[in-house]
Amino acid sequence: MSFEQDDEDQYVGSFPKDFGYGGYDQDGEAGGALSGEQKPRILLMGLRRSGKSSIQKVVFHKMSPNETLFLESTNKIIKDDISNSSFVQFQIWDFPGQIDFFDPNFDSDMIFGGCGALVFVIDAQDDYIEALAKLHQTVTKGYKVNPSIKFEVFIHKVDGLSDDFKMETQRDIHQRASENLAELDSGYDQIHLSFHQTSIYDHSIFEAFSKVVQKLIPQLPILENLLNILISNSAIEKAFLYDVVSKIYIATDSSPVDMQSYELCCDMIDVVIDVSCIYGVYCPFALKEDTDTAAFDNESSSIIKLNNGTILYLREVNKFLALVCILREDNFDRKGTIDYNFLCFKQAIQEVFEVRNKQLSFAGNSNHLAEHVGSEEAGGELVNGQQHS
Repeated sequence: MSFEQDDEDQYVGSFPKDFGYGGYDQDGEAGGALSGEQKPRILLMGLRRSGKSSIQKVVFHKMSPNETLFLESTNKIIKDDISNSSFVQFQIWDFPGQIDFFDPNFDSDMIFGGCGALVFVIDAQDDYIEALAKLHQTVTKGYKVNPSIKFEVFIHKVDGLSDDFKMETQRDIHQRASENLAELDSGYDQIHLSFHQTSIYDHSIFEAFSKVVQKLIPQLPILENLLNILISNSAIEKAFLYDVVSKIYIATDSSPVDMQSYELCCDMIDVVIDVSCIYGVYCPFALKEDTDTAAFDNESSSIIKLNNGTILYLREVNKFLALVCILREDNFDRKGTIDYNFLCFKQAIQEVFEVRNKQLSFAGNSNHLAEHVGSEEAGGELVNGQQHS
């Protein structure tokens, strides 16, 4: 089984294969990116033609949903490095549907050992009995190797189903999957499956992937707390912290997420990015070497007034993240207070980045020191020196 990616597969749709960004420091500049070994790994699994590759291309490579109709079936493991922001840095491995976990060539320890989340895609418009059997096999194999994996089930292609049938399908899949796990030994009783209804033709796939990515962000509680403080002191009803490239929200406040509000905020991101690409020198999806001047910078902001008295307010946090707020028009009279509170919020986010980068730098220096000492010991000599921080 091949684990390599074709060298000629450099472009997806109209965008370069490596259009993503590296990490960045507290000033929003590139740098401090995680290495491939440090990045969390998300596995995309499911039967053939379940929609795995389409999900990846639509969410992370801006491919039109209609273009995915012409994608060829995946016949080997495709590794994709996602580095849109310092919080959204991970690898996605797209697996072919015919993969056999009992094949002696399948290295389960290597595949599942470094996995942060496993997304299993089930085609809701197809007979999913075989898919449930594959899900059971996949989950038990992965949990045995790595009990810390987050298991996510995407009940996909629900756009062609009625609302009642969507709920009935999810209940049936949930019940069958839970019963299959209940029949196992007690060693598997800690397995938890999260279910999401998804479609590439609406925002549900972005919302579902947001939930997956959030579970891989160790700073999530800090970000949620900062957003709670911001909205409580600014009369804001809802706030999202978005990655502007993928439209994944990496954090929101503790109030429930209303799907309609989320869709409005996603559409606002699209409007701001489209206008920036049309009238600005730089588009966020441009090649890396074109990032000298950016239309989306620290002066970027947008205000949209809806006819129901609601305000959508966007502010740039750094070159990869944006804060999108929903508030009543009456409360927007306190715009000066909101802007001041936003500056405090932005400073706090920068401090989170600063701490994170120091941790990465310390971890890298520690690994380098260990390798250096190990090589000296192997040569029969020890270096007597002091470590400088």
